[in-house]
Amino acid sequence: MFSTLKKWFIGRPLKSGAEGEGGLLGKMQALAMLSSDALSSIAYGPEQVILVLMTVSAGAIWWSIPIGIVVLILLASLTISYRQVIHAYPQGGGAYMVTTENLSPKAGLIAGGSLLVDYMLTVAVSVSSGADAITSAIPSLHPYNLHISILLVLILMLMNLRGLRESATSLMIPVYLFIVSTIALIGYGVIQILTGHLAYNATAHVGQTISGVSVILLLRAFTSGSASLTGVEAISNSVPFFKKPKAKNAASTLTIMALILGIMFAGITFLNYWVGVVPAKGVTTLAQMAQAILGNSPVGKAFFYVFQLSTALILAVAANTGFSAFPMLAFNMAKNKYMPHMYMEKGDRLGYSNGILTLAIGAIVLLLIFDGQTESLIPLYTIGVFIPFALSQTGMVIHWKRQYQKGFLKYSLANILGAAICYGIVLILLLFRLREIWPFFPIIGLLLWMFLSIRNHYDKVAAQLRLGGQIEKTSYVGNTVIVLVGNVTQVSVGAMSYANSLGNDVVAMHVSTEETKVKDAEVAEEFKHYFPHIRFENVMTSYRDIIQPTVEFVSKVAEEAKEKGNTVTVLVPQFIPKKHWQNILHNQMSLKLKYALRWHEEVVVASYSYHLSE
Repeated sequence: MFSTLKKWFIGRPLKSGAEGEGGLLGKMQALAMLSSDALSSIAYGPEQVILVLMTVSAGAIWWSIPIGIVVLILLASLTISYRQVIHAYPQGGGAYMVTTENLSPKAGLIAGGSLLVDYMLTVAVSVSSGADAITSAIPSLHPYNLHISILLVLILMLMNLRGLRESATSLMIPVYLFIVSTIALIGYGVIQILTGHLAYNATAHVGQTISGVSVILLLRAFTSGSASLTGVEAISNSVPFFKKPKAKNAASTLTIMALILGIMFAGITFLNYWVGVVPAKGVTTLAQMAQAILGNSPVGKAFFYVFQLSTALILAVAANTGFSAFPMLAFNMAKNKYMPHMYMEKGDRLGYSNGILTLAIGAIVLLLIFDGQTESLIPLYTIGVFIPFALSQTGMVIHWKRQYQKGFLKYSLANILGAAICYGIVLILLLFRLREIWPFFPIIGLLLWMFLSIRNHYDKVAAQLRLGGQIEKTSYVGNTVIVLVGNVTQVSVGAMSYANSLGNDVVAMHVSTEETKVKDAEVAEEFKHYFPHIRFENVMTSYRDIIQPTVEFVSKVAEEAKEKGNTVTVLVPQFIPKKHWQNILHNQMSLKLKYALRWHEEVVVASYSYHLSE
């Protein structure tokens, strides 16, 4: 039944070679799948700048223009840098791989851990924003914000479990609708200005002196606007998902995305200033700007609703960038033994399904903890993404220095500029927004401890399993077989016969409780009748638990067998129902016993399965 449901929701398994037959992404599909987070951020990035400036006065909004220019410079620097990263590290991994190879493994873990957390925040914040957009349009659904958010996470999870191409195809409509409608709105707004049909209503002229504006205020506004750049690194993490030539296609997609993002950010920032948008409760600055440009004509209203729909859709699906980049980053960290090896395994549809499931669970946990209200986590966004940005830029400077020695400067100018701005943003956040971002640091500390513990475990396992020059052979004289007996049944007959074939010393063991001692006496008599030559041990316990007495008995027999030079095999009989669903009708004591016994070093645990015909 589970297999049928799995095929229905996720699809039939694909052959391993199917990746090369169209399972990878072209540029159009990759742009839809990997850019939704970055592109959707223009729905709230420019607004965040205005909100900070408004704490002084509406006149300070003109500062959004120079702040926007610095954000665009940072975008250009990051784009150039991540294009270099794509060509230098085509195996994916982005900031994590760059930092690990050029700075240090621990610095790489800080970058990787930051991004793993950031992708979970991306999913949680994006779906909650999408839910807000939906409930704003349909107010009666407002009490179900959290439920809608979780539903969106589950939908995106299933889409990604079905495979790259299917999820990318599903995302093309909302992403390209948003791109086309936003650029059309900006273009129409510029034409209206040039033809004199859109009045200049700015709250203050550019350059006008506004009292109360300080360097600290401008720096806070800049860090808020920089949130528009979250998701820029996702393409560099996901190069292996592209069709060949992978690096070339990934670099081209990154350039196209950065160009679109730059045009939209610049256009919205400028038009917000021109029409004099001031934040109002219940209406986004983006919606106010669109209303001012489009007017109240029937055509204008129709386009406004299309634009609002596209904004709601892009916010809802922005989380998909995390679903694409998180599994690839987890794969690269698992390859370096800092995360469990299960993150290197591909699912039935050739995606890294364990990474997809982990991301979905993490995002749902965040939504439940914060009741779907994740606004307080948005500052963590910025610190979570700009620390890896800064580290990767530094790593690329060192990469060029190693490769070109004295001539490295001309290759690393964009990296040096980007690193300087990114470190500046991190410093601003530490100085002025520490109260909002402090949870980031204990989380990263915990992740670092976890990564290093996992690596330490894998190193110890490898050392213990590695064959040396001289192999010490362990020889055993015989085998003591303990057969666990509940009732005397057809299962017992087969189990005893199999046990006799395994060893020369067979012991049948039964646990008797106060409630069952009368019946257990009958079991003992019945056993001796059918198996007179096999030793039967009835272990009494004062409690209802039979697992602990079993473990203690096995330990005692193991000590005796060790003295004789024997191995000990515990045979756990079990019957297998004909149909899978019938398993739920029976207790799973055999599983519990095998789990409890597996930790005993001197014991081999085996199963004897008796298959039922009805």
